Amino acid sequence: MSKLISWNEWIGSGYYSNNRVYKSNQINLLKNSNSKLCLICRGGKLLCGKIRCPVIAKAEALLKFETTIYNRSIQGSTPPAVFVGRIGYPKINIGPMIPPFFGDTEILDTPELWMGKKIEDILDYRFSLIRGKSRSDIFEAQNPGKLLGELQELAMGKKPVDTEATFKKKPTRVLALNEYSQPFGPSAPLKTFKTTNVSVDSRIEKNFNDTDMTASDSIYSLYNAGVLITRIQRTFSLGMFGLSKRRKLVPTRWGITAVDSTLSKRLVKEIKQLPTIDEYQVFTFTNIGNIYAAIFIPERWSFEWIEAWYPKTFWNLLGQSPELMGDFEPYEGRSKYASVGGCYYSARLALAEKLKKDRRQATGLILREIHPEYILPVGVWNVRESIRELLKTKPMKFDTFPKAMSHALKVLTIPANGWAGNSKIMRDALFQKKISQYFHRSKDEIS
Repeated sequence: MSKLISWNEWIGSGYYSNNRVYKSNQINLLKNSNSKLCLICRGGKLLCGKIRCPVIAKAEALLKFETTIYNRSIQGSTPPAVFVGRIGYPKINIGPMIPPFFGDTEILDTPELWMGKKIEDILDYRFSLIRGKSRSDIFEAQNPGKLLGELQELAMGKKPVDTEATFKKKPTRVLALNEYSQPFGPSAPLKTFKTTNVSVDSRIEKNFNDTDMTASDSIYSLYNAGVLITRIQRTFSLGMFGLSKRRKLVPTRWGITAVDSTLSKRLVKEIKQLPTIDEYQVFTFTNIGNIYAAIFIPERWSFEWIEAWYPKTFWNLLGQSPELMGDFEPYEGRSKYASVGGCYYSARLALAEKLKKDRRQATGLILREIHPEYILPVGVWNVRESIRELLKTKPMKFDTFPKAMSHALKVLTIPANGWAGNSKIMRDALFQKKISQYFHRSKDEIS
């Protein structure tokens, strides 16, 4: 992999990406971009009106991969890994992802194994996967052709599978980036694809063969059976669950959030039947340039996720101050997709898992600071796994919200008023009187 240069060098230089040159004219576009707009857009909605996100274009050019693939064929052990694209929906690209070597490659596509790894390690894992692309209609899942059938069998694999692929042209050496799914490396149109015998996971195979079970029920049953979320997301994207006439391919980035959302919604429904915690709890954790703080409040379920992108981070590259954005849901839940994106649902899932394990419900406020050490977005898995790790730590306990927040601020670097200006839960906890307070006051006055 080419050496990472400094951010100043990155901004001040021109780099090649997809045979195009981005020089001083694009730097001016970056300087004229509003950092808040970039945070809302995340490179996917092109809200700035440009035909291509200049931030992502720069990052892709910076991280061109020096691959050893110089011909149009590859042999190696896939983790197993597959990808379902979204460009051109409902006509999209599908295909396997294969490294140019054999062996135990599971870690290359299993985010659950990445906690504690450096961001450079994670990029190395993803860069090493060569992606084959073949056009498919989303409804092909109802009657899979040869390639899709092979990919579906591959996705059920319990361990790496030896594969061989040939391409119509040499793989393009550009890293694809977004905040929703894991980055991936070079890609090329697929010509042929072969696999050896796949040892399938019987739990997934059973649900795949059950065409009378809804996709939601399949996802939840596999989760309860102990199947890794990454594997559920992989098979769900390939249209392997649900009623036979309703199955369809789901782009990977959408499938990841769909599974996180489905699981967390199910868990929250169960949590609402449980008693509330009886004190304020604070958890803190730091991982690859991200600082997390979770505050559990002894009230019935509600949830809020807020993230703060510091200057010189990916979505606030040229800003002068941190940009904050978040979303909230009351006890009744939410009906609209969270504006902050997939991280919201990954965080909600990790929180719901913790509360279900503790057999309690609570109001959860989770705060995330993203600092310049987090050089590139690596996917929402980072949020899910980081918060899972966060909630394994021993919490500090307090009898009031101000004390709990004061402790969280010892780890966070943004002051209280910065968070309060963006947090409904925080404002309510600090300023809104509750009926229970008046009730306790009356009892004290009577006594």
